Amino acid sequence: MKNSKRVIAGAMALLSAVSVASCGSSSGSSSSSSYVDKVKVASTDDIATIPDGSEKELEWLSYFDINPTKKEPEKRTDLTLFEEKGGKIKYSQTSSMNKYDKLAARLMSNDPPDMFWYEQSMTFPANCIKEMFQPVDDIVDFDSAMWSDVKDVAEQFTLNGKHFVAPINFLPGSVITYDKSMIDAAGLDDPYELYQNSEWNWDNWYDMMSEFVSNAPADVERFGINGWFQTQVIQQTGKTMVNYDGEKFTNNINDPDIERAEDLLYQVGKNNLVNGNWLGNAKQALKDGNLLFYCMGTWAMTGNNGPSDADTWRVVPVPSDPNTDEKYMTSDMTAYMWVRGSTANEAVKCWYECCRMANTDETYKENGKEKFLNANPNWTEDMYQVIVDCSSSEYNQVFDYGYGISSTMSDDNANEDGNCVTRKLYEYTNKADDNGKQFSWTELRESYSATVDAELKTINDAVVAFNKKNS
Repeated sequence: MKNSKRVIAGAMALLSAVSVASCGSSSGSSSSSSYVDKVKVASTDDIATIPDGSEKELEWLSYFDINPTKKEPEKRTDLTLFEEKGGKIKYSQTSSMNKYDKLAARLMSNDPPDMFWYEQSMTFPANCIKEMFQPVDDIVDFDSAMWSDVKDVAEQFTLNGKHFVAPINFLPGSVITYDKSMIDAAGLDDPYELYQNSEWNWDNWYDMMSEFVSNAPADVERFGINGWFQTQVIQQTGKTMVNYDGEKFTNNINDPDIERAEDLLYQVGKNNLVNGNWLGNAKQALKDGNLLFYCMGTWAMTGNNGPSDADTWRVVPVPSDPNTDEKYMTSDMTAYMWVRGSTANEAVKCWYECCRMANTDETYKENGKEKFLNANPNWTEDMYQVIVDCSSSEYNQVFDYGYGISSTMSDDNANEDGNCVTRKLYEYTNKADDNGKQFSWTELRESYSATVDAELKTINDAVVAFNKKNS
């Protein structure tokens, strides 16, 4: 299913722990070997060597490898640092579809791997409550200089007062790519300049799409946008469908800001501004000049999916809510879950620190930039900086717990139509369902309110039982 492909590709775009350094190479560019070893990574004394007598090899159960591969020949900065400290990553392959089943089987046989990829879908709270993972508090000091700037995010992923996620870095879930030459030809304001002036918001986004579509030649069908943007637009309010206070998950679909955003998306869909087809990537989406904006993760606009020599692409964040001055970003978070039963404390600690160092030290951040621009020579520094800015502490990183509650609420692949309830709540006012129905927000909310309440009751009961067991 296309939703699954998008999740896999998005995860692959996050492989590097150096900002967006791997986004270009994750597409498997045939020229990737040309930049291998161009960027040298200096050693550091700020991370301790894994002590002798400790486990030094970490087993990584995943559907992608951290080590260099034929497709990804350049060694990542975090891995370079880790190996210098005596560490090694052993890759055990599974598939994206059965990864949790494979992990459960390993745990049942008392043969746990050490690390597992954090994903928004089902990792927290569902599979933490099932005790697939262990807290990281014994190996991460969130008050230390290395971790203090992500402590507020880590606090959002706690059970019974324990932290289960050590955030490494953040990337925008989607950004908007467009061709400036098309903007100029249409006589529209440049979104990048609006963004630079803190004026890029829902209002001018909607107006630009409307003008572009309405001015199409008689024999041409135009659209304003394609891709994955609905969730991001709604979360520009700073609100999510499900809230969590560290003890209880609550239903937030009656929030008036969510309703305001949903009403906007309804109009965008009703007025035929959306191309709802799967266009694959930015290169395909923008090639004929009849789509103004393409919105997707960075995987879809880098490497083989990126601009050619003659292109005049630019990128901007999803437009902001004009009713707030706060900056919000729907976040793809890089984190490595520590599997329950793993005893490689020192090696996991070292790996976490190498990953954080690669994202916080200016030298290593510059390494990441060099790697990225080597892999994506037609990306400008301005484009790269937009991604860096959106990933910074200037933005409030937004996560919706609805994607981690249950199969019904959170797992696209567990639902017959390939769309979990949380996805439907974010997207179905903007597009038609399988029966051709485009819902108003009132209709959509009423259709799924009881389901949300029932699923949250189940997870809250499980939280109470988990806390009682682990007190």
